Order: sequence, then structure tokens, then C-alpha cells
Amino acid sequence: MSGGRLVVLLSLGLLCLSLSRGVSAQTDEEEDILDPNDVDIEDEDLDLAPDQDLDQDEEEPGPTETKAPPVPKVTYKAPEPRGEHYFAESFDRDTLDGWVMSIAKKEDTDEDIAKYDGKWAVEEMRDSKLPGDKGLVLKSRAKHHAISAQLLRPFAFTTKPLIVQYEVNFQSGIDCGGAYVKLLTQTPDLDLAQFVDKTPYTIMFGPDKCGEDYKLHFIFRHKNPKTGEVEEKHAKKPDADLRTYYTDKKTHLYTLVLNPDNSFEVLVDQTVVNSGNLLTDMTPAPEDWDERAKVQDPDAAKDEDAPAQIADEAAVKPEGWLDDEPEYIGDPDALKPDDWDEDMDGEWEAPQVPNPKCESAPGCGEWKRPMVDNPNYKGKWKPPMIDNPNYQGVWKPRKIPNPAFFEDLQPFRMSAFNAVGLELWSMTSDIFFDNFFITDDRNTADRWATEGWALKKSAESAAEPGLATQMLSAAEERPWLWVVYVLTVALPVVLIIVFCLFLGGIFPTRKTRRFDSVNSAPLSAHSTFAVL
Repeated sequence: MSGGRLVVLLSLGLLCLSLSRGVSAQTDEEEDILDPNDVDIEDEDLDLAPDQDLDQDEEEPGPTETKAPPVPKVTYKAPEPRGEHYFAESFDRDTLDGWVMSIAKKEDTDEDIAKYDGKWAVEEMRDSKLPGDKGLVLKSRAKHHAISAQLLRPFAFTTKPLIVQYEVNFQSGIDCGGAYVKLLTQTPDLDLAQFVDKTPYTIMFGPDKCGEDYKLHFIFRHKNPKTGEVEEKHAKKPDADLRTYYTDKKTHLYTLVLNPDNSFEVLVDQTVVNSGNLLTDMTPAPEDWDERAKVQDPDAAKDEDAPAQIADEAAVKPEGWLDDEPEYIGDPDALKPDDWDEDMDGEWEAPQVPNPKCESAPGCGEWKRPMVDNPNYKGKWKPPMIDNPNYQGVWKPRKIPNPAFFEDLQPFRMSAFNAVGLELWSMTSDIFFDNFFITDDRNTADRWATEGWALKKSAESAAEPGLATQMLSAAEERPWLWVVYVLTVALPVVLIIVFCLFLGGIFPTRKTRRFDSVNSAPLSAHSTFAVL
């Protein structure tokens, strides 16, 4: 026996011994009390009143009912914007006052789906854990949605950071659609009622998903001061796995932080999932740029397909095989029904039955060799990979002499914006948005998140099932987990019980006393041992 196992067994032994001695002490105290059935006592020796009787049952108070402590409830209180901020919206006024729904049409789109006629509503989250907490809900599927609101005042990129944060809950999951926000560029002709996909924006930020492509956009638009052309710059893809945020149907807090030193951070639930520099970590790669180092060889000829199975050439036809006998024959005892009409029903044929001659033979009919796996089978053919003749390397921006060339070392100084909007298409409805906040002070943003999202997170966590419930639910979906539970939980418990019983057969468990019925003196005291 190894030293580690010996230590474990000694520990279990001490535990069981302490439990057994504790039970023994309690048993000793109970049995030291005089049992009236074993002692002869006269009524007058007890000085009882005449109306009292030794056999009279004494009334005992009923057991006190114990109530389980109530489950703590999280009470909702709308967050209050404090400190310097440019926009704050919690929708707890139960109104869309201040928000403008677009009445425009999308260009270059079929007339049937061109309108921005998707429905919006202010309502509580489905299965809300915080009664009274309301949010903005995208209600329609397969429609264009656009809604926006003015900031308290325009945000100008000067010497203070920009913090944008808001909450999203995919109540029905998400198949294909976005939940990102756009910070609309301040322009003289900005009309929120005509908000469309081509409305100029300074920043686009937030989650987007289609199929198995999980994205968290951070895009900013940069204007060339010489040519006036605008290009989009995309942040590199986060290294973190984003799948859970789209599938767990929980409320998540999305935060974007831009600093005057050109650094940026993207956070989910106040945890950084992406960060970098506006100068070095944005990728404005052209759409036609080819970064594939290897491609499939278009001139590769497909090998002759070898079948997965071939006839076993080593097989020999069993002796006695009846080649000329069919496996089934017409039932010789069958009779044509009296009402059979050959003009209507065709020529009558007796139903097929197994050929009785084949019962004693190894087989009937044409003999064929059995099929076996082909050792030359290569599987599904794929063309080999070759060097891509169009490979241009991993794209990165380069400086070339041209009349429009400029070098902007302060990309943080973007175009000012004065409105926030949601311009979305989704194949899934009931996307819940809440607690939009735009500020230039990180502490103010954190305080708003604590009063809003953190409270919601606490309520959702309190409503989650316990570990045992989660284990049972998981076992219902994956029955093989019951084997794991038995091996990891039940088996050790059984072993501990058996080990304790084994110790109980060695150590004394209790003492008993007997009393003389005349003078109530103890006759003897002896120890008894538990026997397995």
C-alpha cells in the first residue's frame, strides 16, 4: 500500500472513529436515565398528588415549525445618469420619446423588402428576473429596422476618451442578424427619419452573427483630408471565443473605449476581449486582396476511383449450393380468388413462399462472392494543394508616392457625431437592448454599469438552478452521465460507509447499565461490540 493511500485510510478511520464515539456518548447519556419499566417504585414514595397518576400521559408541546428562509429577491431600480455624459437611455419611462423611427427605403433592394418597416417596442424582457426593468425590443424578423436618437450634445474627439456601452440579450437566440450600434456623423443634412444603411456614421460597434460566423464589430470611418474619400477601418478579430454571448440567452454588456493616445479596448461584461492601436491594429484591406498562400490545383486529374468494397476472390462456393433453384417459389397451395377478374386485375400469380428445397441446402440461386473492404480504396478524392499564383502575401498598408498621400498620426481625431442609431436586419426577433450610455469618463460609465447591468446579472444568477438540478438536467440530455455520477459520487460514499462499518466492528460503540429493581443500584456495566 502506498503512503498516500495509507494517509487517506487513516484520515477516514479517524473520521469514522470520532463519529462513532460521538454517537456512543449520546447513547450513554440516554441509557443512564432510569427506565421506569425496570424499577419497582411505590406511588407514595413519589409524593404525587391524589389526582395525579404515574401512567397519566403528559402533554408535550408540538414540534415547532421551521420555515426555510425566503429566497433573496433583487429589487429593480432604474439607473440614474450621474457625471459627465452625452447620452443615457434605460427605457424605464416606458416610452420611445426622443427616438425617431426611420420611414425611408433602402436603395438597390427589392420593393417588397426595401422599407424600414420593422417593429420596435418598449417592454420587459421575456422571463424577466427584474420586474419593472424595460428595454427596447426588435420585434420583427426578416425586415429592415432603423431607429435613432439625438445626443444631449455632439461628441468631439479632442483630449478626452470615448466610452460607449449598452446591453444586448438574444432572447430567442440568433440565427442571422446584427445587434450593433452606429454613432451617426454630425452633418448639416442629417435627418433621423431618413436613417438608412448609407447614412454617414463615425463608428459602428457591437455583435453580429450569421451561421457560425460570430463577430464583434469595431469599425471607424476615416476621411482623406485631401481627396475627401471615406474608407472603413476594421479592428482585428478578437482572439476570445464569442459563441457563448450569442447562445446563452443572458444579458451581456458591450463596451468600447477609445483613448486620445490611439489605443482602444473592446469589453464584454467588463472583461477585455480585444484591444490594440488605431494606427497598427486596424485592417482596411481591399476586398479583392488574395491572402491565400495555397489553393487547390485546378489542373489536377482525378485518380481512378477504387471502390470501397470488392468481391472476396478467396471465397469458394459451398458444396451443395443449388444454382438452379430459386430462393422463393409460388405457393403451390394457393388458389385464385373466385372474384378475381383478369381483365381488371391482370393475370393472377400465386404469392411467393420460401423454396422448401433450399431449407436443407447451404443456399439457392446464383452464387456471388461476398464483398470485403478494398485495401486500395483511397477515400474521397481531393485535388492537391499548390502555391497560389495570385498570392500577394498577408496584406498590410504601405505608403506609395501619390498626389493624395497623407499621414495621419492622430486617427483618434475622428469626425464628431451627434446621434446614436440601430440600423439592423435580423432573421430572429425579440432582440432586447437596454441601458445605452455614452460618456468621456470611465468611472461614470462603470457606475452606470453597476446600477444597470450588474443588477440584472445578479438577478439572473440568483435564478439559476443549483448544481444538483443542473446535473440532473444534463443527465436527461446525456444519459451516459449517470455512469459518471455513480463512479464519482455514489461509489466513494458507499466505500466510506463500508469503511466506517469496518471500524465499528473493532472499536466499542456503547455501554449499557441495568438497575436493581429494589434499590436502583447498577448491577453491572459491560461493553458490547458491534459485529459486522
